[in-house]
Amino acid sequence: MNRLRSLMMPAPGSSYAAEVDNLYMLIFWINVIFFLLIAGLLSYFVWRYRRRRPDEVTPHISHNFKLEVIWSVIPLIIVVVIFFLGFQSYMNARIGPGEALEIQVRGKRWVWEFEYPDGMRTLNEIYIPVNRPVRLIMSSEDVIHSFFVPSFRVKMDVLPNRYTDLWFHPTEEGVHTLLCTEYCGRGHSDMLGQIHVVSEAKFREWQGQGDERTRAMPLAELGKLLYESRGCVSCHSLDGSRREGPSFKGIYGETHAMRDGTSVLVDENYIRESILMPQAKIRSGYEAIMPTYQGLLRERELAALIEFIKTQK
Repeated sequence: MNRLRSLMMPAPGSSYAAEVDNLYMLIFWINVIFFLLIAGLLSYFVWRYRRRRPDEVTPHISHNFKLEVIWSVIPLIIVVVIFFLGFQSYMNARIGPGEALEIQVRGKRWVWEFEYPDGMRTLNEIYIPVNRPVRLIMSSEDVIHSFFVPSFRVKMDVLPNRYTDLWFHPTEEGVHTLLCTEYCGRGHSDMLGQIHVVSEAKFREWQGQGDERTRAMPLAELGKLLYESRGCVSCHSLDGSRREGPSFKGIYGETHAMRDGTSVLVDENYIRESILMPQAKIRSGYEAIMPTYQGLLRERELAALIEFIKTQK
């Protein structure tokens, strides 16, 4: 049973996943049993009541009260049982514990922004402690998105101008994939993220110093990782092709015309300003759609992105 479940679904990572999996497998086996029953009876009836003689006439049978009761009552009972099990699972998913860690989530094309109670913010990845409930309060800055974590078995639409929420209780340390399941434009398939479930001690360390792996990376390598994980890849190409934002290829050291008629040299200061205050200087021919990364990047991460852009020749 567990082997079949592992082939059909990703490994469960939350307490709620077991409820979803159990209900899913119940419905799956009910379907298997009824398929085999119906296919078997159909095959038997084709053989049992086949026409044996040219003059044989099929008898006229109007109804069978016992059979009609059986095939009406039994499916009704099954549907009622599934309804109550599903309703119980739904209520468990909607009502979270009061001591949960609350994280604000903002979806925008095409990144996920997270804000912790202490004001720290991240993009496209969050760190949470294992065996501690987490509640996400979500909203969108532009269009409808949908927050889905397959291994947690949780999914919720993220809407503009209102809040939605969901909660989960992670039970295993590891990295879990987050994705958007509501088509939201060209960069929809790149709107990915990661949820890092770590021990309480590692969570506290990350809050103070950041991820241990990225702290040891060379700046250009870290910049490439940030380019892919912070949503830059959705709007800025590396091969010179045009997207919503200018390509990073060969951009460093060039002089570009701005929408206000001025010209700007693309150096470290301009790149930093464009990341933190993207509306200050907007390049000619492009729309003012880039969100600010103020408070979302540590100083070393800013330096890493600048170094990565400088290496794109």
